[in-house]
Amino acid sequence: MNRHTITINGLDDYPRAAREFIQHMQQGRIFAFYGKMGAGKTTFVKSICEELGVEDAVNSPTFAIVNEYESREGDTIYHFDFYRIKSIEEVYNMGYEEYLYSNAYCFLEWPELVEELLPEECVRVDIEENEDGTRTVAITTN
Repeated sequence: MNRHTITINGLDDYPRAAREFIQHMQQGRIFAFYGKMGAGKTTFVKSICEELGVEDAVNSPTFAIVNEYESREGDTIYHFDFYRIKSIEEVYNMGYEEYLYSNAYCFLEWPELVEELLPEECVRVDIEENEDGTRTVAITTN
């Protein structure tokens, strides 16, 4: 198990932290972002997408459950927000396998609600807000 930690020192530091995150993505394609409400999950995913060259506006897919973007290299990126799902059947019905096994980048917010569906190679990303306002991002790979 490998673990890498990134500190985000404020809103202006998200792009640098996203670049560092991208350097540590390795061969990972599926990333589960854990953290309390307001920890900065959506802001961090947005910064990662921007650093990957997404030109579309990156927003939380809270109501759509998933948004699709394209990187400057032509890679597909799926951004999920499972916060509002009421049952695992909703995720089955949306055809989650097609997304997770597409070899596209998948960034999942609120993955604790669908953990039983996550593939073994999923990379865990914990984001925690510290007392001084900084954020700690811990990336754990198997």
